[in-house]
Amino acid sequence: MQLPRKLKQQRELEHLSPFACPSIKSRGRKKEEIDCKVRTPYERDHGRILYSVDFRRLRQKTQVFFNPRNDHICTRMEHVLYVKYIASIIGKALNLNVDLIEAIALGHDIGHAPFGHTGERELQACLDKYQAGFTFQHELHSLRVIDILTHHKENKYGLNLTFEVRDGIVSHCGEKYNEFQLAPNRTKKEEDLIPDAEIHKPPATLEGCVVRMADKIAYVGRDIEDAARAGLLGFDHLPLNLKTELGNSNSEIINTLVFDIIENSYDQDSINLSHSKGQAMEELLNNNLRQIYRSERIQRYEFTVRNVIQGLFEIFIEYGNQRDRLENESKNNFVFKNFLEYLKKHPERNSTIYRKVVDYIAGMTDHFAQEAFKQIFQV
Repeated sequence: MQLPRKLKQQRELEHLSPFACPSIKSRGRKKEEIDCKVRTPYERDHGRILYSVDFRRLRQKTQVFFNPRNDHICTRMEHVLYVKYIASIIGKALNLNVDLIEAIALGHDIGHAPFGHTGERELQACLDKYQAGFTFQHELHSLRVIDILTHHKENKYGLNLTFEVRDGIVSHCGEKYNEFQLAPNRTKKEEDLIPDAEIHKPPATLEGCVVRMADKIAYVGRDIEDAARAGLLGFDHLPLNLKTELGNSNSEIINTLVFDIIENSYDQDSINLSHSKGQAMEELLNNNLRQIYRSERIQRYEFTVRNVIQGLFEIFIEYGNQRDRLENESKNNFVFKNFLEYLKKHPERNSTIYRKVVDYIAGMTDHFAQEAFKQIFQV
């Protein structure tokens, strides 16, 4: 009997688009492993991400609205699942490798800090203050999480994912609003992953390009739904030209953009939006930026977020540089106890205290960050 994995890989070679990435042609893992008998390498990566603690924490991390009490407000985990669903629909229609798409989509935000992009910006501000010598960018930190920080099996760290999944995750940038066409950078090498991600160059596979486009499609309308529940913006308030071009609801916007991509990308080695739909999506994203992401209500809560992130960063740097003091405080405060244990188990023994503190804070959920701040600073 032929192994199920080999049968799957043979079917991929026979049926996938010539622009797809069959798993048998993967560039492999940084550390060689014996292949699974049943799962393809990309299916295996999907499972490793799904079962990781870092993925689990996404359910209590901000998408747009901080610390929501309304169960219908989108969390970071929900956003990830929406991206996975939308990207898979596009991938199936274009006859691409859906296993690769799903693994990239599931892991694309795994390195997000608590409190969304506000938390990300505040961590960077803290690093700038101390001239720490590195930057915090959630795409780069996602790669760091899956390569180095995630606890995997007994006393092991790092998920050892395939090159294509790692590349898709670190190259997923969903904040380039004017990106209507995306062609894969197939000549990318391992040493290019971080430099390319810093300036948001395209992924190495067409599957990675699908996820990068689906990221925007997943949140452009969904954020308006949340904004409507918060009383900030509803679909009725959108400009008439955008409603005419894209639709009057999140589902209509998704359907419009997904169909447009499929229609304009079939049998192409690129993922394409028509100019009219791409321009409309860019205009809608900028409208969201003005009326949601920069709204007074969001900005007022950002003061609280900045205080929490700054406070935690400063106190952990202080105590991290005074191990005896940290040991003593850890006897009576669970936050310092957890931080001490984290430092002891950190997989990079020679990293600076700045790197270790950023790794610790970035891994927190919104709730844990707020609780830690209260436990340390509340008198």
